[in-house]
Amino acid sequence: IGNTVLHILVLQPNKTFACHMYSLILSYDRSKEGPGSLELIPNNEGLSPFKLAGVEGNTVMFQYLMQKRKQNLWSFGPLSTVLYDITEIDSWAEDQSFLELIVSTKKREARQILDLTPVKELVSLKWNMYGRPYFCFLALFYILYMVCFTMCCVYRPLKPRTGNRTSSRDNTIYVQKMLQESYVSYEDELRLVGELITVIGAVVILVLEIPDILRVGAAKYFGQTILGGPFHIIVITYACMILVTMVMRLTSTTGEVVPMSFALVLGWCNVMYFARGFQMLGPFTIMIQKMIFGDLMRFCWLMAVVILGFASAFYIIFQTENPENLGQFYNYPMSLFTTFELFLTIIDGPANYDVDLPFMYSVVYFAFAIIAALLMLNLLIAMMGDTHWRVAHEQDELWRAQVVATTVMLERKLPRCLWPRSGICGREFGLGDRWYLRIEDRVDPNKHKMMRYTEAFKAQDRDNYDKGSEKLESNGDPLCKKELSALSLSRNTSRTSSHRGWEILRRNT
Repeated sequence: IGNTVLHILVLQPNKTFACHMYSLILSYDRSKEGPGSLELIPNNEGLSPFKLAGVEGNTVMFQYLMQKRKQNLWSFGPLSTVLYDITEIDSWAEDQSFLELIVSTKKREARQILDLTPVKELVSLKWNMYGRPYFCFLALFYILYMVCFTMCCVYRPLKPRTGNRTSSRDNTIYVQKMLQESYVSYEDELRLVGELITVIGAVVILVLEIPDILRVGAAKYFGQTILGGPFHIIVITYACMILVTMVMRLTSTTGEVVPMSFALVLGWCNVMYFARGFQMLGPFTIMIQKMIFGDLMRFCWLMAVVILGFASAFYIIFQTENPENLGQFYNYPMSLFTTFELFLTIIDGPANYDVDLPFMYSVVYFAFAIIAALLMLNLLIAMMGDTHWRVAHEQDELWRAQVVATTVMLERKLPRCLWPRSGICGREFGLGDRWYLRIEDRVDPNKHKMMRYTEAFKAQDRDNYDKGSEKLESNGDPLCKKELSALSLSRNTSRTSSHRGWEILRRNT
C-alpha cells in the first residue's frame, strides 16, 4: 500500500504537497535500505517511483529525490564536491534503462530532465569519452561498407545479349550471367570477396536489430523518431534485400536488379542516420522524418487521387492517336508516370507542333496545371514550413535526446570491455555497492546576493499593489477605478519601491 501511495504522489499536480507526503511515508518505512525499500519496489509496468517521475516529466519530484540521494563529499568556501547516486539512472546494468525511458516517452516535459544534474553530466561523460568516438568509427565503417557494396553492384556479372529483339522499343543489350559463368576470372574472385562482406554485414544487421525489436516491441521500436524508428525500418529492409539478391544469384534467377536497386537506395539513405552525432545536422534528420511520415504521407493521398484522375483522362484522349508522334501517353502505366512528372513539374507539358493535338488535351492540361502546380504544391510547401517551424523551436532539445538514445544503443551493443561503467563505486567512501557520480560545484555568493535584492524589490511591489487595491475598493466607479489603479501603482512603484530598493543596496554595500 505504501508503494502504491508513493507512485500516486509522483503523479500529483501539487508537487510541494507530494514531496512532503513522500517524505512522511518514507519516514515510516522500516526497510529504508535494501531490496525491501518502498522506493525500490516497481509497479506493474516495472517502474519505480524514481523512474516514474522521469517518465512523467515531474522535474520537481525528480530533483527532490536526487537531493535525497546525494552525498556531500567536501566543501571549501564556494567550492563543493557532491556524490550523486546514479544507480537507477545509469543504463550500464539496467534492463529497463532510465535514459531510454525518458527519450522514448511522448511527453516533452520528460526531456527537460536531460538538462538537470546529474543526468546532464552523466550523458556528457558517456558521450564524450566513449559514445562520440565509437559512433564516428561506426559511421566511417558503414560508409566503407556501402562503397564496397556499390562497387559489387556496378561490376555485377553481365554478358552480351544473344537473342533477338521482341519489339521495336526493346533496348536491352546485356543480360545477367548464370552462376557458373559469374566467378571465373580474377576480377570475379575479387568481386566475390566484396559480395561476401556485403552478405555478412546484412546478417550482422539482422542479428543486432531483431533482439531489440523483441525486447522493446515493434510499435515502439519503429514508431519513435528519436530512437531512429524509420531508419531501423530502412536498415532491416536493406538487409532483407541483400539476402534476396544472394538467393537469386545462387539460383541463377533473372531479375536480381530489382532487390539490388532497392538495397542501394535504402543503404545510402541510411547514412543520414549518422547525422544525429553532429549538432548541426542532427535536428534536420528529425525534420525529414516528421515531414515524410507526417506531411508527405497525408499529401500523397491527395496526390494519388489527382494523378489517377488526370492520367486516365490523358490516356483516353491519346488512345486513338499515333504513339510515335506523342509517346508519353502510349499506354496506361506510361500515362501514370508522365502525369506524376507533370505534377512535380519535373518535365514540361508534352507537345508536338508537327501534328494537330486533340482540343481536349489543352483543356485538361490547363485544369491540371492549375490544381497541381499552383494549388497542391503550395499546400505541401506550407505544411512543411509549419513542421520546420515547430521542430526548429525544440531542435536543441531533440538533438540532446538523440545523443542519449545513441549513447544507450552503443552501450547495449558494444562489449563490456570496450565500455566500462561510469562513476565511482560507493565502497571507496563507505557507501555500499551503489555507484555515484562526482560533480564539483561552485557557489557564487554574488549570485545569491542579487537574488535577495530581486526578492526585496518583488516583495515591495506586492505590498504596493495590495495597498492600491484596498484604496480602489472603496471607490464604486469602475472607470475611475481603472484610472486610479494605473496611477496609484505607477506612483507607488516609482517612489516607494525604487527608493526602498536602492536603500537596501546602499546598506548592503
